[in-house]
Amino acid sequence: MAKSGGGGRRSSEETRERLIGAATEVLREEGYAGASARAIAARAEANSALVFYHFGGVDRLLLAALDRSSAERMAMYRELVAEARTLEELVEAATRIYRTDLERGYITEFSELVAAAVTKPELREEIRDRAEPWIAFIEHEWERVVGGSALGRLLPAREVAYGAITFYLGVNLFSVLDEDRSRTEGVFELAGRLAPRAKLLTLRLPRRDRGGGGDGGAEEP
Repeated sequence: MAKSGGGGRRSSEETRERLIGAATEVLREEGYAGASARAIAARAEANSALVFYHFGGVDRLLLAALDRSSAERMAMYRELVAEARTLEELVEAATRIYRTDLERGYITEFSELVAAAVTKPELREEIRDRAEPWIAFIEHEWERVVGGSALGRLLPAREVAYGAITFYLGVNLFSVLDEDRSRTEGVFELAGRLAPRAKLLTLRLPRRDRGGGGDGGAEEP
């Protein structure tokens, strides 16, 4: 009996994983409008009733798919961005992230759910909560690389993170018009040209003497 129970749990987990994988594929290829329980179940070679049994509905399944891809991306990109030590390297990492997300369909997956949230208010908080770790990630890396510099004070990390997420969403919508990606690539090329010219702005500024005496102090680490 114990073996049967264990086999049942494994079978249930396998079915759940197949449904998540199928939901990811359908969302990227067919969009939110095409991501029905029937379409996802057919891709997973499962009964559509299992979508509701395991997840309670299609939206919960699509959010589970987003959670899985988000975890994969976060692990991959933390390692990538950790190597950046200059603004130039940070721009290069951002460009690689954009290209990878576009080629693998991550941008489409996230953008489809954001678009769905426009007409489905119940999705808005779910998407907002899932965007927050990425905002925090961008904020942390920007502060790590340029924090304490003139550029860091001119462009606060939180606002930079908001701008990056806004651009990320806009890229997917604009890609409908920018079929050869030349316009979007042009934005990254511009950032790449500007980054070396901003070196002086990325130098760490000396701390001011809090006691009011003197103009200088030890440089920030």
